[in-house]
Amino acid sequence: MAQINVNQLTFYYEGSFENIFEDVSFSIDTDWKLGLIGRNGKGKTTFLHLLLGKYAYQGTISGSTPFDYFPYRIREGQMQSCATDFIQELKAGCEEWRVICELNQLDADAEILYRPFHTLSPGERTKIMLAVLFSGEQDFLLIDEPTNHLDQKARENVKNYLASKKGFILVSHDRDLLDACIDHVLVLNRKSIEIQSGNFSSWWENKQRKDQFSMAENEKHLKEIKKLRQAARRTSQWADKNEQTKIGYDPIKEHDRSISTRAFIGAKTKKMQSRVRQIEKRIDKEIEEKEGLLADLERTVDLKLMPLSHHKDTLVRAKDYGLTYEGAGHPVLTNLTFSLQQGERIAFHGENGCGKSTLLQMILQKAGLREGKMPLKEEGVCEAASGLMISQVPQDTSHLRGGLPDFCKKRKLDQSLFFSILRQLDFERTQFSKPMEEYSEGQKKKVLLAASLLTPAHLYLWDEPLNYIDIFSRMQIEKLLLRYQPTMLFVEHDVRFREKIATRTIAL
Repeated sequence: MAQINVNQLTFYYEGSFENIFEDVSFSIDTDWKLGLIGRNGKGKTTFLHLLLGKYAYQGTISGSTPFDYFPYRIREGQMQSCATDFIQELKAGCEEWRVICELNQLDADAEILYRPFHTLSPGERTKIMLAVLFSGEQDFLLIDEPTNHLDQKARENVKNYLASKKGFILVSHDRDLLDACIDHVLVLNRKSIEIQSGNFSSWWENKQRKDQFSMAENEKHLKEIKKLRQAARRTSQWADKNEQTKIGYDPIKEHDRSISTRAFIGAKTKKMQSRVRQIEKRIDKEIEEKEGLLADLERTVDLKLMPLSHHKDTLVRAKDYGLTYEGAGHPVLTNLTFSLQQGERIAFHGENGCGKSTLLQMILQKAGLREGKMPLKEEGVCEAASGLMISQVPQDTSHLRGGLPDFCKKRKLDQSLFFSILRQLDFERTQFSKPMEEYSEGQKKKVLLAASLLTPAHLYLWDEPLNYIDIFSRMQIEKLLLRYQPTMLFVEHDVRFREKIATRTIAL
């Protein structure tokens, strides 16, 4: 077992308004199964790249263990080749027999190593890269969101595989995966960094208790400060009023007043002013103790949604429906029968390539809201209600280009409301002026989610909306959907989200 020591780490991107990390210090053991948790844009992937030495930074990162990173960058030329041809380029000294042993643990057939990489599914590509990653012996592994775009079966395979390993940092927003695979958490809070033993659920329980304690302490300090301010104000008023009696007096009412009375009044005033100063010191102490209590508190604002009501109860209907791409030998989808009623939230569930995204796009086309016709041959019946307004979150974010004002103009969105929703999703104001190409994947997904929430609709079509979205925002979106109960058709591989949100699951 070795240690990795981070000491007074400070890092910022050129041109950014604030530091990503500032005077950060902590230590981790290389046999830990460490989960890295934090909001989108807090620097999780950046920290992994700092460990790899990709960026210049202030401070020190020391450790005798070499690092390796997932996902590997697969070049265009490698995409056309079999994995066996380039695994040595991905990881120096990688031996094929070790990769085959790791693939066996991932419940994957070794034959995927001998097929052109571009023909493999996302799950098969992930398994090959993980097998290469773990084929070494001494590396400390940096694993960045391994389950994005994977179906449930592939996620289970990856989860079971990682649960049997150790010596890694895992960045993931999948609560189920984190609970199964990690024994320590490294949390990038709003103003601090903390390390705890345990998994996501134990950390979350501790965080809720800590936040409740901080809010209670904050409330107690606020009440005490208010009480002390009132006492200081009252005593100060008494001192001023008493001081005013030094000059001039009523000889009838104060017939026993002597020359020494003036000195007595002055001493009394001085005593009351001293008391005011003591109260002010107590106020400063209370403020100092209160300071920082709520610095790391995660406040998620309740989002709003106003789904439209349609004149028909059934919005989408399919009977014995099938889809086949033109020129393809086998169908994408066969014998699908279902109907979507207003208020239902149906989750489509199945392996990668079973036609989930294709079906959502076809429903969009049936409603007359998709540009261009899909090259598909249909069988059976699929109908969308007339006049159906649909709000969509697509799976792909690569089309996001340019600034947010232009994005709002193109989508006909109210810019101030759009920015407000992004702020509620914990989007920093400093990001508003940046081009979307510079956003993290999680920030891009939040742009699409905010646009969907702001678009009036009878039906919400969401295709893997939570890919790259941080844990706190996932919970925020869950709360929104359960409160407003919009009509939805969605694809999402996050088990906990699907179990909470779907009123019905259809397996494809």
